[in-house]
Amino acid sequence: MLFSSIVFLFWFLPIVLGVYYVLLRKTNSRNAFLFFSSLFFYAWGEPKFVLVMLLSIFANWQFGLAIDRVKVSPRRRLLLTLAVSFNLLIIFIFKYLTFFAGIFFQLSGVALPIPEITLPIGISFFTFQAISYIVDVYRGKGVVQKSWLHVGLYIAFFPQLIAGPIVRYQTIADQINHRVEHLDDFSEGVTRFIAGLGKKVLIANQMALVADAAFSSAAPGASFAWLGALAYTFQIYYDFSGYSDMAIGLGKMFGFHFDENFNDPYRSNSVSEFWRRWHISLGSWFRDYVYIPLGGSRSKLYRNLFVVWALTGLWHGASWNFVIWGLYYFVLIAFEKALGHALDRIPDFIRVGVTFLAVLLGWVLFRAPTLTAAAHYFGQMFSFSNGDTLSFMRYFTEKKLFFMVAVLLSIPSVRKYRTRFAPLYVAELLLIFALAVSFLLKNTYNPFIYFNF
Repeated sequence: MLFSSIVFLFWFLPIVLGVYYVLLRKTNSRNAFLFFSSLFFYAWGEPKFVLVMLLSIFANWQFGLAIDRVKVSPRRRLLLTLAVSFNLLIIFIFKYLTFFAGIFFQLSGVALPIPEITLPIGISFFTFQAISYIVDVYRGKGVVQKSWLHVGLYIAFFPQLIAGPIVRYQTIADQINHRVEHLDDFSEGVTRFIAGLGKKVLIANQMALVADAAFSSAAPGASFAWLGALAYTFQIYYDFSGYSDMAIGLGKMFGFHFDENFNDPYRSNSVSEFWRRWHISLGSWFRDYVYIPLGGSRSKLYRNLFVVWALTGLWHGASWNFVIWGLYYFVLIAFEKALGHALDRIPDFIRVGVTFLAVLLGWVLFRAPTLTAAAHYFGQMFSFSNGDTLSFMRYFTEKKLFFMVAVLLSIPSVRKYRTRFAPLYVAELLLIFALAVSFLLKNTYNPFIYFNF
């Protein structure tokens, strides 16, 4: 079920809010209701994979109890290793088995059929949250949940279930049992949700039309290829940050406070800074659960960076494009680390421009279906061919207003402007909501990019 769908906006969410606040009073009953509502939310599009999620919930509940019960360090480490291995095995089977089986068959020359396995939506997100629960309990950064239902609520809570942000257990461990719902939080949640809905439906979906046309063109030419790359750069930002805004807003409606997932990434003056501002929950997860345990910057810095960025690329998908995309950022960040403070001598506006260009080129590799397709698209971008000039003129003319809005809203000083006249601000939100609903009723392009991961 999509947040940006009529079913969710006018049926699922109102019913869940109504039952939660009108019929239920105790936190335990509200938790149970949210858990089963979340299972229904997930089963709407992936009914058979609810069993996979339930297996993950029950297994991690038992692992958490066992780790909390055992006080001997070697046995605790063994249980932790088994728990993490179990979660990685789930994600490997569904997401990577086909990819690595293909590599094995190519290298060995064995002609066996490669299994076709359907990828459960959001498996990378809820599996990483399960690992967070186990590790945080092991480290004593969150009290173990005695109830399987509460573990289930943490892993399956519908606002962040299928496209993040990745919520760390230590962040909401106390909120599961002791949160307090406030009218101010609910109001802020509604505001944040509408803003995210506007980002997704009114900007990202429009950018997607341009990007899809350019990347599917056999010979877009330089102008249309650059326009398509720019469109995808804005599409993925407003798509994913819009979803994160909606998830954070929904969480606040139910008394949960999630950490921010984006912080003006396109104003970054280095690639390292970009990744501190983009998909913050994923970056902090790899930092705390992989990079620092490996030694961080204290020992074997470049090895640790290589491991983190290879895994970051692979996390996004079982494809060489994603692996190379991750290693592309390893090279850029390693280069920045090597230069150190020498970069500070370059004016900020140049650094911001170069960083944005590097990110845009990275998104081409990320968006292209294969490495061959990526190489072809890069060739079009840096050619002197006119290519599909008619498509360039058509999409530039039709979508120039959307491009202008996308650029302006990525500038912090513009985006953070808020009128002090409350009725006008309410009218602005109502207009955004009405426009978004009208676009949805027209059945325009609407999938979320990060559902694939």
